[in-house]
Amino acid sequence: MVWVKRNRKILLILLIPASILFTKIAACFPKGVEFIYARGIFPIIGRSLSNINGIFPFSLGEIIVLVLIIYWTASLMGALYGTVFHKARKRTSLAGWLANFLAFAGVIYFAFILVWGLNYYRLPFSEIAQLTLKPASEKELAQVCERLIDHANKLRASVKEENGVMKIFETKQTLSERAQVGYVNAAKTIPQLGGEYSSAKKVFLSGALSYTGISGIYFPFTGEANFNGAMPDVMLPNTICHEMAHQRGFAREDESNYIAFLTCRDHPDVDFQYSGAILALNYALRALRTSDKEAAEHLMTKYSPGLKRDLQDTAQFWSKYQGPVERLSYDVNNLYLKSNQQKDGVASYGRMVDLLIADYRKNAHRQD
Repeated sequence: MVWVKRNRKILLILLIPASILFTKIAACFPKGVEFIYARGIFPIIGRSLSNINGIFPFSLGEIIVLVLIIYWTASLMGALYGTVFHKARKRTSLAGWLANFLAFAGVIYFAFILVWGLNYYRLPFSEIAQLTLKPASEKELAQVCERLIDHANKLRASVKEENGVMKIFETKQTLSERAQVGYVNAAKTIPQLGGEYSSAKKVFLSGALSYTGISGIYFPFTGEANFNGAMPDVMLPNTICHEMAHQRGFAREDESNYIAFLTCRDHPDVDFQYSGAILALNYALRALRTSDKEAAEHLMTKYSPGLKRDLQDTAQFWSKYQGPVERLSYDVNNLYLKSNQQKDGVASYGRMVDLLIADYRKNAHRQD
């Protein structure tokens, strides 16, 4: 016990490589992770955290992050001051701060893996949803894009607007509560999307969050799905549904994007259906533009005036926040995704298109 007490900090730091080793082992057993953790242990943890913290009308996770940033920044400044102005502490100030930070990081990373991170190593959602993934021709991809454009055009005629762009005339909290209906409907065919979880919460500092290029964040330690409320209304429903997918244990970004599309499509309200169609169209057309730019540009001429205005409004919104903070956030997010077995990093988001195509193959009989 004396040895453990003296070396406690070292043991906590060693949680970092231990956690990495644990995830490497977990990655070899996706079925075990799926049925023991993702469907057994995690729902108990996730629902409990979500419902307990759901009593707060604000994002508890946002407050925790801000407090930690302030604390560690202040303590680093103190360590630097001690190193520069107190020669006797020169050997220990920065070293002590770094040891404390690494020990803290070890605990946080280990806890992250236990309360949510193992979901990165569950079975692919394609298997859960019984979707067959296989290569698609450019012609098939173009057909999917065309169907999405036609569908989005039809839905756009029914949504409300203000100043020429889509507008949701209700509070963000009401919008978040309505999102639950899409999951209730989707769970009728895919039970793993069900469960009682708290509604998503608007980030108080949404304006500041926009500078990072982030539309939403899931905070696993509180079970809260958070969204950037400053974004154009057309993106809010699909972003909320995306973060709610994380809340239900689907960690991979490409899969959460597809689940957002699915739950928006299954929602009875046209604003959710339209937002989901926009999300899917953005990814599918981006993939087509990469392989056949001419075909993509031709399809874009089929946008209805309202659809075109909504897409331009969204592009203009994000262009205002481009800069070094957004690029740094992109790089950090890219590193985070790669560290969690999404080897393509941010580019892995494009794999959502494979799920979309598989969905359209499976549901070819459905009428838009």
